[in-house]
Amino acid sequence: MDVVASDGSIGSPDKIRTPGGRRARRVRMTGAERREQLLDIGRALFAEKGFEGTSVEEIAAKAGVSKPVVYEHFGGKEGLYAVVVDREMRQLLDMVTGALTAGHPRELLEQAAFALLDYIERYTDGFRILVRDSPVAQSTGTFASLISDIATQVEDILGMEFKNRGFDPKLAPLYAQALVGMVALTGQWWLDARRPKKAEVAAHLVNLAWHGLDGLEQKPRLIGHRKS
Repeated sequence: MDVVASDGSIGSPDKIRTPGGRRARRVRMTGAERREQLLDIGRALFAEKGFEGTSVEEIAAKAGVSKPVVYEHFGGKEGLYAVVVDREMRQLLDMVTGALTAGHPRELLEQAAFALLDYIERYTDGFRILVRDSPVAQSTGTFASLISDIATQVEDILGMEFKNRGFDPKLAPLYAQALVGMVALTGQWWLDARRPKKAEVAAHLVNLAWHGLDGLEQKPRLIGHRKS
């Protein structure tokens, strides 16, 4: 079994030495610690190289273990990826829904925009993984399905606001998808651009969303030649 030396190095008991050549104090890594280590390594590699570009061999080598150890914990690369994606989806959903606290509707839009941008800033690797396509997306969920889940949380807020303004609340789901999708796609762009600053991005998103909602027509009409 692999062990962790006091200096943090990983290897077999007969190979670990301190910088001075003395045998290091050996600390066995528990199963839970090994699982977390493999998740951290897999997360970083999936973010950098994508699912297809990452191999079990590379994950095992980075962890200082043999391939069977990865299979023992996750059943393979697909299992490891599924757990990583599930964790990231729950983290993002919790951050967005947790941000939607009581307040003026415009403030709620600000909170939602900030929550997504906060996630991108704090969990950049996780966001890169979520927006990538993969062969196992169907079993783990997709970024689109996650955005749909977040939009569902926004529906109730928009539904109440629509009702108060005399609009059809049945259209709230459509507008919720549009608003959340706008923020999400802007977030994908900001992931690499990182300019302007986060607060400014949030302000512009809310400016477009709020003033767009403020000027809604109760019965929007098409002005072009196409009517169906």
